[in-house]
Amino acid sequence: MKKQERKRTVVVAICGATGVVYGIRLLKALLARPVEVYLVVSRAGAAVLRHEADYDGGPFDDYLRRQGVEFHWDARLYHHDVNDLFAPPASGSFRHDGMVIAPCSMKTLGAVASGIADSLIHRAADVCLKERRPLVLMTRETPLNLIHLKNMQRTLLAGATIMPPCPGFYTRPESLMDIVDGTVARTLDQLDIDNDLTKRWGDKDLV
Repeated sequence: MKKQERKRTVVVAICGATGVVYGIRLLKALLARPVEVYLVVSRAGAAVLRHEADYDGGPFDDYLRRQGVEFHWDARLYHHDVNDLFAPPASGSFRHDGMVIAPCSMKTLGAVASGIADSLIHRAADVCLKERRPLVLMTRETPLNLIHLKNMQRTLLAGATIMPPCPGFYTRPESLMDIVDGTVARTLDQLDIDNDLTKRWGDKDLV
């Protein structure tokens, strides 16, 4: 019997830093594809979602639809409580294609850098590092102090990708969402997920 291929699976976390729009747009891009998404939102992340993006605290799939997210018929969204250490992403035996923390607060960065797995977000990130799976940290802070930089160095050496949402203006973005999508596109690249969210260097209409 032919072995059934596993569906692409991505873990997404939203933390309590400004820029939750990046997490929302990433979810929009993923759920438009036949992808399984395991979502974890920290308590501070939920507070920022309420402040920046009108989250009402209800079911997250309903909220995303109100945000204009269109679900592929074969996409799946699983929303887990941040304290649920029995959720699948907490175990290394749960196979997936990578994790993105968008945005990633300095508190979360510090926990990941120190191996403090006291929440599902921190534990899932720790699992990515030990299992050598992609871990993308969309760090949000400026200016950076030495502690921030050393924590970035530690997570980078452990195998994570540090990806601050720095816009690329060579694509000539025409709106705020064009800028956001540019970063989301590069994030999807890290997960080896094809996308056309932004123009690329070498495109005939760009260069």
